[in-house]
Amino acid sequence: MSTRAIKVFLVDDHALFRSGVRAELGAHVTIVGDAGDVDTAIQGIEATRPDVALLDVHMPGGGGLAVLGAITERRPDVRFLALSASDAAEDVIRLIRAGARGYVTKTIATPDLVDAIARVHAGDAVFSPRLAGFVLDAFAGELPDGTVEDAELDRLTTREKEVLRHLARGYTYREIGTRLHVSVKTIETHASSVLRKLQLSNRHELTAWAAGRDLL
Repeated sequence: MSTRAIKVFLVDDHALFRSGVRAELGAHVTIVGDAGDVDTAIQGIEATRPDVALLDVHMPGGGGLAVLGAITERRPDVRFLALSASDAAEDVIRLIRAGARGYVTKTIATPDLVDAIARVHAGDAVFSPRLAGFVLDAFAGELPDGTVEDAELDRLTTREKEVLRHLARGYTYREIGTRLHVSVKTIETHASSVLRKLQLSNRHELTAWAAGRDLL
């Protein structure tokens, strides 16, 4: 599906930033609305039913957490991607635990943001590479160790294990291909094989699984 068909709602309390994001993303996705405060965001998301909501962390009235808390149960089909100036570990973890599917900072380039939106829409978990470590550390120990998981890991080839670690850290297929000196298509094939062998559905599950196995 073309990214142009993805409906996006933008939540940020800085009007100039919202205008800039609209200008940058307008040719790539469909912006269905924006809001500068929590109440307006909740009403707007309810009314427009976007595929993905870009969500700032710190705003008057409770911030991104308040929006997530109000929407996730009523509209589980809406996926949230945090887009914030903050790269503090506590902010990343709070948003992910509340239900956000990913977290990127406002320094992200437009093509990478479009890619992140598409990946979140597809069910992946997306993090800026440095922020992925916060998530992995936070979830480490929440999944039980066991012989079943060890046996699953043993099913992977050496190359698949390399791809697994890069995926769990939040790298894109293109970035992994560059690091491993193979094509994007090859990485896609390895990623599909990893998910199938581990019986996982998406990157979000893969990241949590990798954290529980201390694979980084």
